[in-house]
Amino acid sequence: MTALVGCDHATKVVAKAALEGHAAVPVVDGVVELRYAQNPDIAFSALRLLGVRPPAGALAAGAIALLVVVAVLWVASRRKLSLAQHGGFAMVAAGAIGNVLDRVANGYVVDFIHVTRWPIFNVADIVIVFGVLLLAFGGRLGGRMETGGAPPSEPPCPPSGPSMQPW
Repeated sequence: MTALVGCDHATKVVAKAALEGHAAVPVVDGVVELRYAQNPDIAFSALRLLGVRPPAGALAAGAIALLVVVAVLWVASRRKLSLAQHGGFAMVAAGAIGNVLDRVANGYVVDFIHVTRWPIFNVADIVIVFGVLLLAFGGRLGGRMETGGAPPSEPPCPPSGPSMQPW
């Protein structure tokens, strides 16, 4: 988790230093570009589209509250989750931490990856999306971590009767 938060933070620092105040840098012409943006809103600028502008402190508090909810859900269901789902929770938490740190420190989240016809996003957003996918589909991958329940069944006993061992 720490590595993911660190990667997110490092890419935001580099994006700010290299892209802020400059034109977008094409990565795949007409498809993907690097473009610096400060997002004082939630994902997809949804609040702005609804005409709502809460103070940055309220968004930071809401983001922290959501992070706490994720942590509580993770702890409460830890024994019933697959390894993939544990990874999903870790990814969601890491991405949320990355964006919460931005929001608390700056009042906005640094975004810099722009795919055509899609809002600008960052590494934390990518990590969150993959984490949600692991949570949704990780149970199908097996590897459950359950520790409760009945013990594994014993192998069948050999048939009773005269021994078949050679002397």
